[in-house]
Amino acid sequence: MFGSPIDYDTPLFRPPSESESLLVQVTLGCSHNKCTYCGMYRTKKYLERPIEKVVEEIKSARKWFDKMGHYPRKAFLCDGDALNAPTENLFKAVREIKKYFPEIVRVGVYATAQNMLDKSEDELKELCDAGLGIVYLGLESGSDKVLKLIVKGNTRDDMIKGSLKIKEAGFKISMIVMLGVAGRELSKEHCSETAEVVKIVRPDFLSFLTTTVIPDSPYDRMIKKGKISPLTHRELLVEMRDILCGIEGMDGARSIFRANHVSNQFPLSGILPRDIPKLLLTLDGWISKCPEGTYPEMDYRML
Repeated sequence: MFGSPIDYDTPLFRPPSESESLLVQVTLGCSHNKCTYCGMYRTKKYLERPIEKVVEEIKSARKWFDKMGHYPRKAFLCDGDALNAPTENLFKAVREIKKYFPEIVRVGVYATAQNMLDKSEDELKELCDAGLGIVYLGLESGSDKVLKLIVKGNTRDDMIKGSLKIKEAGFKISMIVMLGVAGRELSKEHCSETAEVVKIVRPDFLSFLTTTVIPDSPYDRMIKKGKISPLTHRELLVEMRDILCGIEGMDGARSIFRANHVSNQFPLSGILPRDIPKLLLTLDGWISKCPEGTYPEMDYRML
């Protein structure tokens, strides 16, 4: 494929699973944009784009795909937490996507717990019925201490309430957990409380990624001041093992698990909780062969 169906305001980010999706920028930037570890939208000011412009881009994208001769099966609403946009704008964007791209079977969106809580139950149901089917939530951690440390902007209770609310409205939820984000100081609490949140929410999809450090970010400065001690490669594998162990009692659930993000040392995947014993055996093998004292390189990798 050559060129782009839309003239995007960059940088542009989407989940790995949306790599072949039609990307539609309903908003620019992130309405929170204070997470200490994140540099995705530091160059942008949050903006809700005029819906008329969004619709024109969807129409233009259809013409582009007509010339290419093949069409996306999924769409994703950008930027960082597009669910924050007015419900009427989201509804119209999804409706127009469905109108001009009848081939599309699923529309997704990034969201924060606050976005979910701010929308009424009726609004969420309306959006789900219109075709907005999956929400990606950066849980990062289930620990209030860790969430405060990284200035996530929401509490553990917010994460749980928002997630259960969006599931009740009919959405699938993809939850993201960050390995190493708590540092060595809060690692055990991070693992145990993250596992508890996952067991309560029972997300449809669960993914792990490894915290990477953006130079001169607030997170980087906290490390340099000794407030956060980064984890070694071995300790990161132990965190993954500990979280999965904590999830093992999630009876009656079925979550598709992925730890194949570019930031992770090795790819790992399965169905939770069914495959946890097999995943733990794999992790035990990796841990036994992983040397002590080696650290991931402190560089930034695109999500």
